[in-house]
Amino acid sequence: MENIQLAGTARNGTPGPAVTRPAGRFQAALLVAGSCMPVLGAVLLAPILPTLSQVFAGTPGVAILVPLTLTLPALFVALFSPLAGYVADRVGRKQLLVFAMLAYAAFGTAPLWLTSLESIALSRVGVGIAEAAIMTCCTTLLTDYYQGEQRNKYLGLQTMVSALAATAFFALGGALGSISWRTPFWLYAASAVIVIPMIFKLWEPARSQRTTAVRTPVPWRQIGAPAAVTLFGGIVFYALIVHLPYVITGLGVADAALIGLAAAIASLATAAGAISFRFLAKLGTKNLLALAFGLAAVGLSLVSVAGNVPLAIAGAVIASAGTGVLLPTLLTWAVNGLEFQQRGRGTGIWTGTLFIGQFLTPIVLGAAAAGLGSLGFALGALGIACAVALLAVLVRGPRMVAVTH
Repeated sequence: MENIQLAGTARNGTPGPAVTRPAGRFQAALLVAGSCMPVLGAVLLAPILPTLSQVFAGTPGVAILVPLTLTLPALFVALFSPLAGYVADRVGRKQLLVFAMLAYAAFGTAPLWLTSLESIALSRVGVGIAEAAIMTCCTTLLTDYYQGEQRNKYLGLQTMVSALAATAFFALGGALGSISWRTPFWLYAASAVIVIPMIFKLWEPARSQRTTAVRTPVPWRQIGAPAAVTLFGGIVFYALIVHLPYVITGLGVADAALIGLAAAIASLATAAGAISFRFLAKLGTKNLLALAFGLAAVGLSLVSVAGNVPLAIAGAVIASAGTGVLLPTLLTWAVNGLEFQQRGRGTGIWTGTLFIGQFLTPIVLGAAAAGLGSLGFALGALGIACAVALLAVLVRGPRMVAVTH
Protein backbone atom coordinates (compact mmCIF):
# COMPACT_ATOMS: atom_id res chain seq x y z
CA MET A 1 0.00 0.00 0.00
CA GLU A 2 1.29 3.44 -0.90
CA ASN A 3 2.65 5.43 2.00
CA ILE A 4 0.24 8.07 3.35
CA GLN A 5 1.90 11.21 4.68
CA LEU A 6 0.55 14.26 6.44
CA ALA A 7 2.83 17.26 6.84
CA GLY A 8 2.33 19.41 9.90
CA THR A 9 2.90 23.14 10.09
CA ALA A 10 5.02 24.89 12.67
CA ARG A 11 3.90 28.13 14.32
CA ASN A 12 6.19 30.17 12.13
CA GLY A 13 4.49 28.82 9.02
CA THR A 14 7.27 26.49 7.92
CA PRO A 15 6.46 22.84 7.29
CA GLY A 16 6.64 20.75 10.42
CA PRO A 17 7.59 17.12 10.74
CA ALA A 18 5.70 14.72 8.56
CA VAL A 19 3.67 11.82 9.89
CA THR A 20 4.72 8.61 8.16
CA ARG A 21 4.23 4.92 8.73
CA PRO A 22 6.84 3.58 11.16
CA ALA A 23 9.93 1.95 9.68
CA GLY A 24 10.89 -1.48 10.93
CA ARG A 25 13.81 -3.86 10.90
CA PHE A 26 13.47 -4.70 7.22
CA GLN A 27 13.93 -1.07 6.17
CA ALA A 28 16.96 -0.81 8.46
CA ALA A 29 18.40 -4.02 6.99
CA LEU A 30 18.05 -2.64 3.45
CA LEU A 31 19.73 0.65 4.36
CA VAL A 32 22.55 -1.06 6.26
CA ALA A 33 23.07 -3.43 3.32
CA GLY A 34 23.20 -0.45 0.97
CA SER A 35 25.79 1.18 3.23
CA CYS A 36 28.07 -1.80 2.62
CA MET A 37 28.42 -0.94 -1.07
CA PRO A 38 31.18 1.66 -0.48
CA VAL A 39 32.97 -0.90 1.70
CA LEU A 40 32.76 -3.39 -1.16
CA GLY A 41 34.31 -0.80 -3.46
CA ALA A 42 37.09 -0.02 -1.00
CA VAL A 43 38.48 -3.49 -0.26
CA LEU A 44 37.26 -5.96 -2.89
CA LEU A 45 40.05 -5.29 -5.39
CA ALA A 46 42.96 -5.16 -2.94
CA PRO A 47 43.85 -8.87 -3.35
CA ILE A 48 43.99 -8.64 -7.17
CA LEU A 49 46.15 -5.50 -7.47
CA PRO A 50 49.36 -7.52 -8.08
CA THR A 51 47.54 -9.52 -10.77
CA LEU A 52 46.32 -6.33 -12.45
CA SER A 53 49.89 -5.04 -12.49
CA GLN A 54 50.98 -8.19 -14.32
CA VAL A 55 48.06 -8.25 -16.77
CA PHE A 56 48.55 -4.61 -17.78
CA ALA A 57 52.35 -4.53 -17.40
CA GLY A 58 52.71 -2.92 -20.84
CA THR A 59 50.43 0.02 -20.01
CA PRO A 60 52.26 3.34 -19.48
CA GLY A 61 51.90 4.49 -15.86
CA VAL A 62 50.73 1.07 -14.65
CA ALA A 63 52.42 1.60 -11.27
CA ILE A 64 50.10 4.57 -10.65
CA LEU A 65 46.95 3.42 -12.45
CA VAL A 66 46.64 0.07 -10.65
CA PRO A 67 46.59 1.55 -7.11
CA LEU A 68 44.22 4.25 -8.38
CA THR A 69 41.66 1.58 -9.28
CA LEU A 70 41.39 0.95 -5.54
CA THR A 71 41.54 4.53 -4.22
CA LEU A 72 39.66 6.53 -6.88
CA PRO A 73 36.18 5.63 -5.56
CA ALA A 74 37.03 6.97 -2.07
CA LEU A 75 38.27 10.25 -3.59
CA PHE A 76 35.07 10.73 -5.59
CA VAL A 77 32.89 9.79 -2.63
CA ALA A 78 34.64 12.60 -0.79
CA LEU A 79 34.18 15.07 -3.65
CA PHE A 80 30.57 14.26 -4.56
CA SER A 81 28.92 13.47 -1.21
CA PRO A 82 28.01 17.15 -0.53
CA LEU A 83 26.43 17.35 -4.00
CA ALA A 84 24.59 14.08 -3.36
CA GLY A 85 23.26 15.58 -0.13
CA TYR A 86 21.98 18.63 -2.01
CA VAL A 87 20.20 16.43 -4.57
CA ALA A 88 18.77 14.25 -1.78
CA ASP A 89 17.26 17.34 -0.11
CA ARG A 90 16.01 18.80 -3.39
CA VAL A 91 14.82 15.76 -5.35
CA GLY A 92 14.32 13.10 -2.69
CA ARG A 93 16.30 10.43 -0.89
CA LYS A 94 14.71 7.28 -2.29
CA GLN A 95 14.75 8.36 -5.93
CA LEU A 96 18.44 9.21 -5.80
CA LEU A 97 19.25 6.02 -3.89
CA VAL A 98 17.54 3.79 -6.47
CA PHE A 99 19.30 5.51 -9.37
CA ALA A 100 22.67 5.32 -7.58
CA MET A 101 22.31 1.60 -6.79
CA LEU A 102 21.65 0.85 -10.46
CA ALA A 103 24.54 3.07 -11.57
CA TYR A 104 26.80 1.33 -9.04
CA ALA A 105 25.99 -2.05 -10.59
CA ALA A 106 26.61 -0.74 -14.12
CA PHE A 107 29.94 0.98 -13.39
CA GLY A 108 31.09 -1.71 -10.95
CA THR A 109 30.66 -4.59 -13.39
CA ALA A 110 32.00 -2.63 -16.39
CA PRO A 111 35.56 -4.07 -16.03
CA LEU A 112 34.11 -7.48 -16.89
CA TRP A 113 34.26 -6.42 -20.53
CA LEU A 114 36.58 -3.41 -20.56
CA THR A 115 39.95 -4.12 -22.17
CA SER A 116 42.22 -1.25 -21.11
CA LEU A 117 43.50 -0.19 -17.71
CA GLU A 118 42.61 3.44 -18.45
CA SER A 119 38.95 2.57 -19.10
CA ILE A 120 38.81 0.45 -15.94
CA ALA A 121 40.19 3.37 -13.90
CA LEU A 122 37.56 5.65 -15.49
CA SER A 123 34.79 3.20 -14.56
CA ARG A 124 35.98 3.44 -10.95
CA VAL A 125 35.22 7.16 -11.02
CA GLY A 126 31.60 6.25 -11.78
CA VAL A 127 31.64 3.76 -8.90
CA GLY A 128 32.82 6.48 -6.52
CA ILE A 129 30.13 8.96 -7.60
CA ALA A 130 27.45 6.28 -7.17
CA GLU A 131 28.87 5.37 -3.75
CA ALA A 132 28.65 9.01 -2.68
CA ALA A 133 24.92 9.02 -3.35
CA ILE A 134 24.35 5.57 -1.81
CA MET A 135 26.17 6.33 1.43
CA THR A 136 24.55 9.76 1.79
CA CYS A 137 21.02 8.53 1.07
CA CYS A 138 21.24 5.39 3.23
CA THR A 139 22.55 7.33 6.22
CA THR A 140 20.06 10.17 5.73
CA LEU A 141 17.12 7.74 5.52
CA LEU A 142 18.28 6.02 8.71
CA THR A 143 18.17 9.37 10.50
CA ASP A 144 14.82 10.20 8.83
CA TYR A 145 13.12 6.91 9.66
CA TYR A 146 14.34 6.40 13.23
CA GLN A 147 14.69 8.52 16.35
CA GLY A 148 16.29 8.22 19.78
CA GLU A 149 17.34 4.74 20.88
CA GLN A 150 16.38 3.16 17.56
CA ARG A 151 18.49 5.65 15.62
CA ASN A 152 21.48 4.98 17.88
CA LYS A 153 20.99 1.26 17.47
CA TYR A 154 20.94 1.32 13.68
CA LEU A 155 23.75 3.85 13.26
CA GLY A 156 25.91 1.61 15.46
CA LEU A 157 24.76 -1.40 13.44
CA GLN A 158 25.72 0.40 10.23
CA THR A 159 29.32 0.76 11.40
CA MET A 160 29.41 -2.76 12.83
CA VAL A 161 28.16 -4.43 9.66
CA SER A 162 30.50 -2.33 7.51
CA ALA A 163 33.47 -3.45 9.60
CA LEU A 164 32.50 -7.11 9.32
CA ALA A 165 31.75 -6.72 5.61
CA ALA A 166 35.24 -5.32 5.01
CA THR A 167 36.76 -8.55 6.34
CA ALA A 168 34.37 -10.73 4.36
CA PHE A 169 34.83 -8.80 1.11
CA PHE A 170 38.61 -8.91 1.43
CA ALA A 171 38.53 -12.69 1.75
CA LEU A 172 35.92 -13.05 -0.99
CA GLY A 173 37.89 -10.83 -3.33
CA GLY A 174 40.96 -13.00 -2.84
CA ALA A 175 39.01 -16.22 -3.43
CA LEU A 176 37.31 -14.94 -6.57
CA GLY A 177 40.51 -13.32 -7.79
CA SER A 178 42.18 -16.73 -7.77
CA ILE A 179 39.71 -17.77 -10.50
CA SER A 180 40.28 -14.72 -12.70
CA TRP A 181 41.14 -11.07 -12.14
CA ARG A 182 37.74 -10.18 -13.65
CA THR A 183 35.64 -12.46 -11.43
CA PRO A 184 35.49 -10.20 -8.32
CA PHE A 185 33.79 -7.49 -10.37
CA TRP A 186 30.66 -9.66 -10.55
CA LEU A 187 29.99 -8.84 -6.89
CA TYR A 188 29.11 -5.27 -7.84
CA ALA A 189 25.91 -6.67 -9.34
CA ALA A 190 24.69 -7.22 -5.76
CA SER A 191 23.39 -3.65 -5.72
CA ALA A 192 21.03 -4.46 -8.62
CA VAL A 193 19.54 -7.22 -6.45
CA ILE A 194 19.29 -5.17 -3.25
CA VAL A 195 17.63 -2.27 -5.07
CA ILE A 196 14.55 -4.39 -5.92
CA PRO A 197 13.19 -4.59 -2.35
CA MET A 198 14.33 -0.98 -1.85
CA ILE A 199 11.93 0.12 -4.58
CA PHE A 200 8.98 -1.55 -2.87
CA LYS A 201 9.82 -1.27 0.84
CA LEU A 202 11.40 2.18 1.21
CA TRP A 203 9.51 5.44 0.94
CA GLU A 204 10.20 9.14 0.72
CA PRO A 205 9.68 10.83 4.10
CA ALA A 206 8.03 14.26 4.19
CA ARG A 207 7.62 14.56 0.43
CA SER A 208 5.77 17.85 0.85
CA GLN A 209 8.83 19.48 2.48
CA ARG A 210 11.14 18.82 -0.45
CA THR A 211 10.50 22.07 -2.27
CA THR A 212 11.53 24.12 0.76
CA ALA A 213 14.81 22.25 1.26
CA VAL A 214 17.04 24.42 -0.90
CA ARG A 215 15.75 27.56 0.84
CA THR A 216 16.85 26.23 4.24
CA PRO A 217 20.58 26.93 4.62
CA VAL A 218 22.96 24.39 6.07
CA PRO A 219 24.00 25.56 9.56
CA TRP A 220 27.75 25.60 9.01
CA ARG A 221 28.39 26.66 12.60
CA GLN A 222 26.75 23.42 13.73
CA ILE A 223 28.09 21.02 11.09
CA GLY A 224 31.58 22.56 10.80
CA ALA A 225 33.06 21.23 14.05
CA PRO A 226 31.82 17.63 13.60
CA ALA A 227 33.03 17.66 9.97
CA ALA A 228 36.49 18.90 10.96
CA VAL A 229 36.84 16.28 13.68
CA THR A 230 35.55 13.63 11.26
CA LEU A 231 38.33 14.47 8.79
CA PHE A 232 40.88 13.58 11.47
CA GLY A 233 38.70 10.72 12.73
CA GLY A 234 38.61 9.22 9.23
CA ILE A 235 42.41 9.00 9.19
CA VAL A 236 42.38 7.38 12.65
CA PHE A 237 39.60 4.96 11.63
CA TYR A 238 41.34 3.71 8.49
CA ALA A 239 44.93 3.76 9.80
CA LEU A 240 45.02 0.15 10.98
CA ILE A 241 42.58 -1.10 8.35
CA VAL A 242 45.16 -0.06 5.76
CA HIS A 243 48.43 -0.61 7.64
CA LEU A 244 47.99 -3.46 10.14
CA PRO A 245 49.01 -6.10 7.55
CA TYR A 246 52.27 -4.19 7.01
CA VAL A 247 52.87 -4.07 10.78
CA ILE A 248 52.36 -7.82 11.10
CA THR A 249 54.58 -8.47 8.08
CA GLY A 250 57.26 -6.23 9.60
CA LEU A 251 57.27 -8.46 12.66
CA GLY A 252 58.46 -11.35 10.50
CA VAL A 253 55.13 -12.99 9.65
CA ALA A 254 54.77 -14.20 6.06
CA ASP A 255 51.74 -16.43 6.57
CA ALA A 256 48.81 -14.81 4.78
CA ALA A 257 46.35 -16.70 6.98
CA LEU A 258 47.84 -15.21 10.17
CA ILE A 259 47.88 -11.73 8.66
CA GLY A 260 44.24 -12.17 7.69
CA LEU A 261 43.41 -13.43 11.18
CA ALA A 262 44.93 -10.30 12.72
CA ALA A 263 42.86 -8.09 10.42
CA ALA A 264 39.72 -10.09 11.22
CA ILE A 265 40.26 -9.75 14.99
CA ALA A 266 40.68 -5.98 14.63
CA SER A 267 37.50 -5.83 12.52
CA LEU A 268 35.59 -7.70 15.20
CA ALA A 269 36.81 -5.16 17.77
CA THR A 270 35.55 -2.34 15.54
CA ALA A 271 32.21 -4.10 15.30
CA ALA A 272 32.04 -4.55 19.08
CA GLY A 273 32.78 -0.86 19.62
CA ALA A 274 30.14 0.14 17.09
CA ILE A 275 27.38 -2.01 18.56
CA SER A 276 28.21 -0.77 22.07
CA PHE A 277 27.40 2.76 20.91
CA ARG A 278 23.71 2.01 21.37
CA PHE A 279 24.28 1.45 25.08
CA LEU A 280 26.95 4.12 25.59
CA ALA A 281 25.07 6.93 23.83
CA LYS A 282 23.57 8.12 27.13
CA LEU A 283 27.08 9.17 28.20
CA GLY A 284 26.92 12.10 25.78
CA THR A 285 28.98 13.17 22.78
CA LYS A 286 31.83 14.69 24.80
CA ASN A 287 32.43 11.59 26.91
CA LEU A 288 32.13 9.27 23.92
CA LEU A 289 34.64 11.27 21.87
CA ALA A 290 37.03 11.25 24.84
CA LEU A 291 36.60 7.49 25.22
CA ALA A 292 37.12 6.85 21.51
CA PHE A 293 40.22 9.01 21.13
CA GLY A 294 41.63 7.66 24.40
CA LEU A 295 41.31 4.05 23.26
CA ALA A 296 42.77 4.94 19.85
CA ALA A 297 45.73 6.71 21.50
CA VAL A 298 46.52 3.72 23.73
CA GLY A 299 46.01 1.15 20.99
CA LEU A 300 48.06 2.94 18.31
CA SER A 301 50.87 3.53 20.81
CA LEU A 302 50.97 -0.18 21.64
CA VAL A 303 51.04 -1.13 17.96
CA SER A 304 53.87 1.34 17.33
CA VAL A 305 56.15 -0.21 19.96
CA ALA A 306 55.05 -3.84 19.58
CA GLY A 307 57.94 -6.25 19.25
CA ASN A 308 55.74 -9.28 18.76
CA VAL A 309 52.49 -10.22 17.06
CA PRO A 310 50.31 -10.71 20.19
CA LEU A 311 51.13 -7.20 21.45
CA ALA A 312 50.46 -5.71 18.01
CA ILE A 313 47.09 -7.46 17.84
CA ALA A 314 46.23 -6.34 21.39
CA GLY A 315 46.97 -2.74 20.44
CA ALA A 316 44.93 -3.09 17.25
CA VAL A 317 41.97 -4.46 19.24
CA ILE A 318 42.05 -1.51 21.67
CA ALA A 319 42.38 1.09 18.91
CA SER A 320 39.70 -0.57 16.75
CA ALA A 321 37.25 -0.70 19.66
CA GLY A 322 37.76 3.04 20.00
CA THR A 323 37.22 3.77 16.31
CA GLY A 324 34.10 1.58 16.39
CA VAL A 325 32.65 3.98 18.97
CA LEU A 326 34.07 7.03 17.19
CA LEU A 327 32.25 6.78 13.87
CA PRO A 328 28.60 6.64 15.04
CA THR A 329 29.39 9.27 17.69
CA LEU A 330 30.68 11.69 15.06
CA LEU A 331 27.70 11.01 12.80
CA THR A 332 25.07 11.56 15.47
CA TRP A 333 26.88 14.71 16.63
CA ALA A 334 26.71 15.99 13.05
CA VAL A 335 23.07 15.20 12.20
CA ASN A 336 21.09 15.21 15.45
CA GLY A 337 20.39 18.94 15.43
CA LEU A 338 19.66 19.23 11.70
CA GLU A 339 16.17 19.89 10.41
CA PHE A 340 14.71 17.52 7.82
CA GLN A 341 15.34 20.04 5.03
CA GLN A 342 19.05 20.21 5.94
CA ARG A 343 19.70 16.58 6.73
CA GLY A 344 20.69 15.35 3.28
CA ARG A 345 23.25 18.10 2.79
CA GLY A 346 24.54 17.78 6.34
CA THR A 347 24.98 14.03 5.96
CA GLY A 348 26.64 14.55 2.58
CA ILE A 349 29.16 16.97 4.07
CA TRP A 350 29.90 14.55 6.91
CA THR A 351 30.30 11.61 4.50
CA GLY A 352 32.59 13.67 2.28
CA THR A 353 34.93 14.55 5.14
CA LEU A 354 35.04 10.92 6.31
CA PHE A 355 36.09 9.70 2.87
CA ILE A 356 38.63 12.50 2.47
CA GLY A 357 40.15 11.04 5.64
CA GLN A 358 40.09 7.56 4.08
CA PHE A 359 41.77 8.81 0.91
CA LEU A 360 44.41 10.73 2.88
CA THR A 361 45.24 7.88 5.28
CA PRO A 362 47.93 6.12 3.19
CA ILE A 363 49.29 9.48 2.03
CA VAL A 364 49.58 10.96 5.53
CA LEU A 365 51.00 7.83 7.16
CA GLY A 366 53.27 7.15 4.20
CA ALA A 367 54.73 10.65 4.43
CA ALA A 368 55.02 10.37 8.22
CA ALA A 369 56.77 7.00 7.91
CA ALA A 370 59.23 8.46 5.40
CA GLY A 371 59.89 11.48 7.61
CA LEU A 372 60.14 9.62 10.92
CA GLY A 373 61.94 6.57 9.63
CA SER A 374 59.37 3.79 10.06
CA LEU A 375 55.68 2.93 9.95
CA GLY A 376 55.80 2.20 13.69
CA PHE A 377 56.92 5.75 14.45
CA ALA A 378 54.19 7.10 12.14
CA LEU A 379 51.49 5.13 13.98
CA GLY A 380 52.96 6.30 17.28
CA ALA A 381 52.73 9.90 16.10
CA LEU A 382 49.09 9.32 15.19
CA GLY A 383 48.53 7.90 18.68
CA ILE A 384 50.01 11.09 20.16
CA ALA A 385 47.69 13.13 17.92
CA CYS A 386 44.75 11.12 19.32
CA ALA A 387 45.91 11.96 22.85
CA VAL A 388 45.98 15.64 21.88
CA ALA A 389 42.47 15.26 20.43
CA LEU A 390 41.37 13.71 23.73
CA LEU A 391 42.66 16.73 25.66
CA ALA A 392 41.02 19.11 23.19
CA VAL A 393 37.68 17.32 23.61
CA LEU A 394 37.92 17.53 27.40
CA VAL A 395 38.79 21.24 27.29
CA ARG A 396 36.71 22.51 24.37
CA GLY A 397 34.54 19.58 23.35
CA PRO A 398 30.80 19.58 22.58
CA ARG A 399 28.33 20.01 25.37
CA MET A 400 27.57 17.03 27.60
CA VAL A 401 24.37 16.09 25.81
CA ALA A 402 23.29 12.47 25.50
CA VAL A 403 23.03 11.24 21.92
CA THR A 404 19.35 10.33 22.10
CA HIS A 405 17.56 13.05 20.14
